[in-house]
Amino acid sequence: MGDGEAFTYNGGRVGPGERQNVRYGISETYLGDPVRIPVTIINGEHPGPTAFLSAAAHGDELNGIEVVREVAHEWDLSELAGTLICLPVLNVPGFLAQQRYLPVYDRDLNRSFPGKEGSTSSKRMAHQIYTNFIEPCDFGLDFHTSTRGRTNMLHVRADMTDPEAHRLALSFGSNVVIDSEGPSGTLRGEATDDGIPTITIEMGEAHRFQRGLIDEALAGVRSSFAEYELTDETAVRWPGWRTIITGSSEKTWIRADTGGIVDMLHERGALVHEGDRIATITNPFKNDDTLVEAPFTGLLVGVLENPVVYPGNPLCHLLELDAETRRILEREQSTDALYDSELS
Repeated sequence: MGDGEAFTYNGGRVGPGERQNVRYGISETYLGDPVRIPVTIINGEHPGPTAFLSAAAHGDELNGIEVVREVAHEWDLSELAGTLICLPVLNVPGFLAQQRYLPVYDRDLNRSFPGKEGSTSSKRMAHQIYTNFIEPCDFGLDFHTSTRGRTNMLHVRADMTDPEAHRLALSFGSNVVIDSEGPSGTLRGEATDDGIPTITIEMGEAHRFQRGLIDEALAGVRSSFAEYELTDETAVRWPGWRTIITGSSEKTWIRADTGGIVDMLHERGALVHEGDRIATITNPFKNDDTLVEAPFTGLLVGVLENPVVYPGNPLCHLLELDAETRRILEREQSTDALYDSELS
C-alpha cells in the first residue's frame, strides 16, 4: 500500500499532490520514430493504495478508453488517497490502425505480459508497460469489449479462487462475474499471479463508444474506489442480483452448424428459456431455414452483431442461472417490459 510518497517510473517522478500527463515511449516504428502510450498519473496527498485503470490492449476496443479518460480528467480527485495510474490506450499501434492486434506480425499484446527485455516486439512493449506502471500497483481494472462483430453485456472476469481478486470483482458491482484464470500472457492473469489482483471488465462491442455501458462501468469504478478507500465514496454498489459462473458446465458458446445470414432474435442481456428460438440462419433465397434453440435456460451475456456466419462461428454466449437468480431476473425483465408498453 502507498504511504503518500512519490511515484517513480523510469524517467519520471510524481510527488504527493501532483499529476502528470505523459507520453511514454515503449518502442519505435519502422522509421525509428517513438511509439508512445498516453499515461496519466495522479498521486494523492494522502496515503492509500496504488491502482491502475487500463484499456485498449486490443486496439479496436474503445469503450474502456472513455471510461479511463473520464476518471482521469473529469472526476474530482483532489482528495485521492493513494495513487492512480490511468492507461487509456495500451496498444497504440493497434489503435492507430483500428485493429485488434499489434500491426507487427499480428502479435496480441494481451498475450505478451509481463513481457521480456530482448525478446519479441510485443514482449518488449509489454515489459515497458508492466515494469513501469503495473508492478508498482496494488490492484487494477482492465477494460475490454467483445471482438469485432459481437457484443457483450457488461460483466467481470476474475480468478475467484484468489481472495483479493474475489474482493475486487465483487466490489465492482456487476450482475455477472465469470470465474476464470486469465490465460497465459494476459495482463489480468499475470498481474494477479504477481500479487496484483486484477479484473477484466467486458463491455459492448469494438469500434464504438456506447454511452450506457460507459456510464455503468464508471459506476463500477466508483464502487471499487469506495471498497479500497481511494476516494471518499462511501457505498460499494449492490447490483440487485448477481451470478458467479464457476464451471464450464454453466456456460457455453452456441455455434452455427451452417453458413448463412443470421437473424438474432434476442439482444445481449436477455433471459432465454430452454427450447426458445435464439436465431435463424438462412441462405440468400430464404428457402432453407436453420433454427437455433437454447439448450438450457440462461442469460445471453454475448451475442452476434455481424449477421453472417460460417459453420463453427459463434452466435452467442449463454450462461446458466440458478433458480433464485432466474426468478429475480424474470421479475425484473417483466417489469421493464410493462414499463416500456406503458410508455408506448
